[in-house]
Amino acid sequence: MLDHAPHGIRHWHELVATAATVRGYMGISPDAWEEACRILGAGHAAVVIACLLQRAETIARPGGYLRALSTRAANGSFSTGPMVMALLRAENRRAA
Repeated sequence: MLDHAPHGIRHWHELVATAATVRGYMGISPDAWEEACRILGAGHAAVVIACLLQRAETIARPGGYLRALSTRAANGSFSTGPMVMALLRAENRRAA
C-alpha cells in the first residue's frame, strides 16, 4: 500500500484513501468497494484491500472475493482480524 501512497500513511483516512485508489488498480469496482465500506466500515474495508493486495498473485478475482467477504461480514461470519493474522503468520514462515 505504501507504494501507492505518495505522502505515506499516518492516519486511517489516508489508508482508506489509498485503498480506494488501489482497488481500481486491482479491478475492484466502485460498487464492490462502496458495499464493503458500508458493511465492514471504511477502515476495515481498507485493511481487506491491503490484505488482498498482499496476496494479489493468488487471487484471480479480487472484486468477487471482496464481495464474498462483504456478504460473510453481513452474516457475521467474517472479520478482518483473522485475515490479518493469517497473513502475518505466512510472512513469519517465509522469513524463517
